[in-house]
Amino acid sequence: MKNFKTIAIALIVALGTAAMTAQTKKVDTKNSQIAWVGKKVTGQHSGTVNLKDGALEFKNSKLTGGSFTVDMNSIAVTDLKAGEGKEKLEGHLKADDFFGTAKFPTASLKFKTVTAKKGNNYTVTADLTIKGITKPVTFDIAVAGNKASTAFKVDRTKYGIEYKSGSIFSGLGDAVINDEFELSVSLQF
Repeated sequence: MKNFKTIAIALIVALGTAAMTAQTKKVDTKNSQIAWVGKKVTGQHSGTVNLKDGALEFKNSKLTGGSFTVDMNSIAVTDLKAGEGKEKLEGHLKADDFFGTAKFPTASLKFKTVTAKKGNNYTVTADLTIKGITKPVTFDIAVAGNKASTAFKVDRTKYGIEYKSGSIFSGLGDAVINDEFELSVSLQF
């Protein structure tokens, strides 16, 4: 009986310690930012899109996971002014031939594996879901204090966004839009 008590106490201490070392830190959506850049033969456009929610998971102060939901209806163009094409481009990005936000109001990212690199840098492989299509993406992320940042490219054609893609359509000339768009993400938690 004495051994049983000793084992039970050891298990309680071990489980309590494990629970204390694992943390989920909710992302501050108001102070976090996702910026995007889409390029075409004749130039580029840039903008932002807002996080709906998100969290990073840590164990012993090391990043171990994360998941995020993006509000696709918040997509905004920042390189054009109101009345000078801004509203038209935002509407087109929300239309079915781009992100189809009426049917797919959110996109999501769920970490699958996190590999520690030097310092507080990590390589993440995650499932990215856009327009109901889930594909893996891999990127590096840096964590410092209560902030994290990453930048990576997404091939839109993998998510059924084929509008003016030179890899899918021929004869587009200088109307081609690059298949990849760039994301720069700054998180606070």
